[in-house]
Amino acid sequence: MNDQLSLLFVIVETAGILAPIAFIFFHIIRQVLFIPVPLVCVTGGVLFGSFFGSVFSIIGLMMSSILFYFMISKMPRTHEKLSLLKKRWFGEYRNLTVGQVAVLRLIPFIHYHLLNFCLMERNKSFSDYVKNSWVSNLPLAVFYTVFGEFISRFTPSMILLILLSLAILVFILREKVTVIKWKEFFKTA
Repeated sequence: MNDQLSLLFVIVETAGILAPIAFIFFHIIRQVLFIPVPLVCVTGGVLFGSFFGSVFSIIGLMMSSILFYFMISKMPRTHEKLSLLKKRWFGEYRNLTVGQVAVLRLIPFIHYHLLNFCLMERNKSFSDYVKNSWVSNLPLAVFYTVFGEFISRFTPSMILLILLSLAILVFILREKVTVIKWKEFFKTA
């Protein structure tokens, strides 16, 4: 993974005016390279500063989310796997709110595209998906870009405190009502 990040630094340094485009493109291909989103956002803060790093990260994350929206329908096995993963992690009848997705995106080990999948199931129209994806990607891009250098200096107890706070926020922002259809409730085995 360090080799891939070193490659990103070299590309940005030599690209000059094309550096933002290369960085945004790196956001799009990072899932193929199995690089976590927070790491790329922190790198954007180091390379471009807090403001421009956040802007370029949000553009890259939005393009990645839009690409996911159009590609998931063409990959039925991946759609099925994400559906099973969602049921296992969050429950069969549980829909995450946009606030919960935004908070869960701040936790580094939560699958980014699983959260995109949850947003996609909640918002059937493309425009709602894009709007809610932007709302949930904004805290991720800003938090990891601005506070990236400070996060690396946190103690393990501070990290646990932050994760506990995020877990409490996810609980508070949960959907309070679960609707189960009559046929699903009385399924025959």
